[in-house]
Amino acid sequence: MLKIDRLIAVPNGEIDDVLALPHVLRERSRQLVRLDSGRGAGLFLPRGTVLRDGDTLLAEDGTRILVKATDEPLSEAVFPDALAMARACFHLGNRHVPLEIAEDRVRYIHDPVVDDMLRAMGFQVDALMAPFHPEAGAYHMPEIRLGCEPKPVEERQ
Repeated sequence: MLKIDRLIAVPNGEIDDVLALPHVLRERSRQLVRLDSGRGAGLFLPRGTVLRDGDTLLAEDGTRILVKATDEPLSEAVFPDALAMARACFHLGNRHVPLEIAEDRVRYIHDPVVDDMLRAMGFQVDALMAPFHPEAGAYHMPEIRLGCEPKPVEERQ
Protein backbone atom coordinates (compact mmCIF):
# COMPACT_ATOMS: atom_id res chain seq x y z
CA MET A 1 0.00 0.00 0.00
CA LEU A 2 1.16 3.51 -0.84
CA LYS A 3 2.06 5.59 2.23
CA ILE A 4 1.30 9.33 1.96
CA ASP A 5 3.04 11.29 4.68
CA ARG A 6 3.74 14.86 3.53
CA LEU A 7 2.00 17.97 2.28
CA ILE A 8 4.22 19.78 -0.25
CA ALA A 9 4.32 22.75 -2.58
CA VAL A 10 4.57 21.87 -6.27
CA PRO A 11 5.34 25.08 -8.15
CA ASN A 12 5.25 23.51 -11.62
CA GLY A 13 2.00 21.66 -10.94
CA GLU A 14 3.34 18.22 -11.86
CA ILE A 15 1.20 15.52 -10.27
CA ASP A 16 0.94 11.76 -10.65
CA ASP A 17 -2.52 11.05 -9.23
CA VAL A 18 -5.59 12.67 -7.67
CA LEU A 19 -7.27 12.16 -4.29
CA ALA A 20 -10.90 13.36 -4.29
CA LEU A 21 -12.47 13.75 -0.83
CA PRO A 22 -15.43 15.53 0.79
CA HIS A 23 -14.70 18.02 3.58
CA VAL A 24 -15.27 15.59 6.45
CA LEU A 25 -12.56 13.27 5.08
CA ARG A 26 -10.18 16.15 4.28
CA GLU A 27 -10.13 16.81 8.05
CA ARG A 28 -8.79 13.33 8.88
CA SER A 29 -5.02 13.09 8.98
CA ARG A 30 -4.92 9.30 9.27
CA GLN A 31 -7.09 7.13 7.05
CA LEU A 32 -7.16 4.63 4.20
CA VAL A 33 -8.06 6.18 0.84
CA ARG A 34 -8.43 5.24 -2.82
CA LEU A 35 -6.79 7.46 -5.43
CA ASP A 36 -8.46 8.25 -8.76
CA SER A 37 -6.17 5.69 -10.41
CA GLY A 38 -7.72 3.02 -8.19
CA ARG A 39 -4.58 2.61 -6.11
CA GLY A 40 -5.09 2.19 -2.36
CA ALA A 41 -3.14 4.39 0.00
CA GLY A 42 -2.79 5.31 3.64
CA LEU A 43 -2.70 8.93 4.80
CA PHE A 44 -0.24 9.42 7.65
CA LEU A 45 -0.14 13.22 7.97
CA PRO A 46 0.65 15.23 11.10
CA ARG A 47 -2.32 15.28 13.46
CA GLY A 48 -4.57 18.27 12.88
CA THR A 49 -3.73 18.57 9.17
CA VAL A 50 -6.75 19.75 7.18
CA LEU A 51 -6.45 19.23 3.43
CA ARG A 52 -7.63 21.98 1.09
CA ASP A 53 -8.67 21.72 -2.54
CA GLY A 54 -5.51 22.07 -4.63
CA ASP A 55 -3.06 20.84 -1.97
CA THR A 56 -0.38 18.41 -3.10
CA LEU A 57 0.65 15.37 -1.10
CA LEU A 58 3.86 13.39 -1.39
CA ALA A 59 4.01 9.63 -0.91
CA GLU A 60 7.09 7.76 0.31
CA ASP A 61 7.78 6.51 -3.22
CA GLY A 62 7.78 10.06 -4.66
CA THR A 63 4.23 9.99 -6.06
CA ARG A 64 2.71 13.50 -6.10
CA ILE A 65 -1.02 13.54 -5.41
CA LEU A 66 -3.39 16.46 -6.01
CA VAL A 67 -6.19 16.91 -3.45
CA LYS A 68 -9.61 17.69 -4.98
CA ALA A 69 -12.67 18.67 -2.98
CA THR A 70 -15.70 16.66 -4.10
CA ASP A 71 -19.23 17.98 -4.48
CA GLU A 72 -21.38 17.39 -1.43
CA PRO A 73 -24.83 18.43 -0.19
CA LEU A 74 -24.63 22.02 1.08
CA SER A 75 -27.00 24.74 2.12
CA GLU A 76 -26.45 28.34 1.08
CA ALA A 77 -28.00 31.25 2.96
CA VAL A 78 -28.12 34.66 1.25
CA PHE A 79 -28.36 37.92 3.21
CA PRO A 80 -29.68 41.36 2.27
CA ASP A 81 -27.00 43.25 4.24
CA ALA A 82 -23.94 42.87 6.47
CA LEU A 83 -25.89 43.20 9.75
CA ALA A 84 -28.26 40.37 8.79
CA MET A 85 -25.28 38.20 7.85
CA ALA A 86 -23.51 39.01 11.13
CA ARG A 87 -26.64 38.00 13.10
CA ALA A 88 -26.89 34.71 11.23
CA CYS A 89 -23.17 33.98 11.62
CA PHE A 90 -23.47 34.63 15.37
CA HIS A 91 -26.20 31.99 15.68
CA LEU A 92 -24.36 29.54 13.41
CA GLY A 93 -21.17 30.06 15.41
CA ASN A 94 -23.04 29.32 18.65
CA ARG A 95 -23.90 25.96 17.10
CA HIS A 96 -20.30 25.40 15.91
CA VAL A 97 -21.43 25.11 12.31
CA PRO A 98 -18.40 25.20 9.97
CA LEU A 99 -18.97 27.96 7.41
CA GLU A 100 -17.73 28.92 3.98
CA ILE A 101 -18.13 32.69 3.99
CA ALA A 102 -18.58 34.93 0.94
CA GLU A 103 -19.52 38.61 0.69
CA ASP A 104 -23.31 38.21 1.05
CA ARG A 105 -23.79 34.51 1.71
CA VAL A 106 -22.59 31.52 3.70
CA ARG A 107 -22.48 27.82 2.90
CA TYR A 108 -22.52 24.92 5.33
CA ILE A 109 -23.00 21.16 5.22
CA HIS A 110 -26.71 20.64 4.55
CA ASP A 111 -28.67 20.42 7.79
CA PRO A 112 -32.48 20.77 7.68
CA VAL A 113 -32.62 21.99 11.29
CA VAL A 114 -30.13 24.80 10.60
CA ASP A 115 -31.97 25.58 7.34
CA ASP A 116 -35.25 25.94 9.25
CA MET A 117 -33.63 28.17 11.89
CA LEU A 118 -32.29 30.57 9.24
CA ARG A 119 -35.58 30.57 7.34
CA ALA A 120 -37.41 31.37 10.60
CA MET A 121 -35.06 34.37 10.93
CA GLY A 122 -36.30 35.47 7.48
CA PHE A 123 -33.34 34.44 5.33
CA GLN A 124 -33.35 32.67 1.98
CA VAL A 125 -31.76 29.20 2.16
CA ASP A 126 -31.21 26.91 -0.84
CA ALA A 127 -29.76 23.42 -1.19
CA LEU A 128 -26.97 22.75 -3.69
CA MET A 129 -24.21 20.30 -4.55
CA ALA A 130 -20.73 21.86 -4.52
CA PRO A 131 -17.28 21.45 -2.96
CA PHE A 132 -17.16 22.77 0.63
CA HIS A 133 -14.34 25.13 1.63
CA PRO A 134 -15.03 26.27 5.22
CA GLU A 135 -13.01 28.84 7.10
CA ALA A 136 -9.98 27.16 8.62
CA GLY A 137 -10.24 28.76 12.05
CA ALA A 138 -7.49 30.49 13.99
CA TYR A 139 -5.81 27.30 15.18
CA HIS A 140 -5.35 26.01 11.61
CA MET A 141 -4.02 29.20 10.05
CA PRO A 142 -0.21 29.10 9.93
CA GLU A 143 0.10 32.87 9.54
CA ILE A 144 -1.46 33.45 12.97
CA ARG A 145 0.84 33.20 15.97
CA LEU A 146 -1.11 32.86 19.19
CA GLY A 147 1.77 33.60 21.58
CA CYS A 148 1.10 30.40 23.47
CA GLU A 149 4.66 29.09 23.47
CA PRO A 150 5.65 27.93 26.96
CA LYS A 151 8.37 30.02 28.62
CA PRO A 152 11.07 28.66 30.90
CA VAL A 153 10.22 29.15 34.56
CA GLU A 154 13.02 31.72 35.05
CA GLU A 155 11.50 33.95 32.30
CA ARG A 156 7.98 34.00 33.78
CA GLN A 157 6.84 36.89 35.95
